[in-house]
Amino acid sequence: MRDPSDPRAATAPDTAVWTGRATNRGQWLLAAAGAACMALGVELAVDSEWTSGLAPLLMSVIGCVAAGLLMLYGTLAFVHVAVKVDRDVLEVRCGHIGLPRRSIPLNLVVGAEFAPRVTPRQWGGWGYRWRPEKGTAVVVRRGEGLVLTMGDGRSFTVTVDDAEAAVRIIRDRLRLLAGGKPAKA
Repeated sequence: MRDPSDPRAATAPDTAVWTGRATNRGQWLLAAAGAACMALGVELAVDSEWTSGLAPLLMSVIGCVAAGLLMLYGTLAFVHVAVKVDRDVLEVRCGHIGLPRRSIPLNLVVGAEFAPRVTPRQWGGWGYRWRPEKGTAVVVRRGEGLVLTMGDGRSFTVTVDDAEAAVRIIRDRLRLLAGGKPAKA
């Protein structure tokens, strides 16, 4: 049994919790555009003298507010992603309120790979993505990421800083789950 005050105890493969994060500051521009759409809708509703009738005004107000809300949520949800790997689970939380969220039990994972260059173009854009030939991904920025291979052949990719460390931790966890010994650091 390790002494809890030992600094190596915090990095022991069977007890360590690895956390990582990736951020896309460019998404804030899109969030500002969404807020501007909402403000335009409110402005139209409050201070409008449309002479063409109530229906066009209502459609404009509702359209601006709806477009603004969709842009605002869609961008704020994917401004950053937080990844946590503990003894049993990899958890991915997106945005400021942590939604969408995905938890993947490590006993369902058969492999972990480092991906040095993940791009939104590979996945069809930013956000939570699914492509039949590639699997599922959470892409908030271009750059490094980790790719998990599940026992059923599906894959899960997430862009995160220091993905190589996450892959090492996950591989150690997988060895422990398989009854092997963790790799030396």
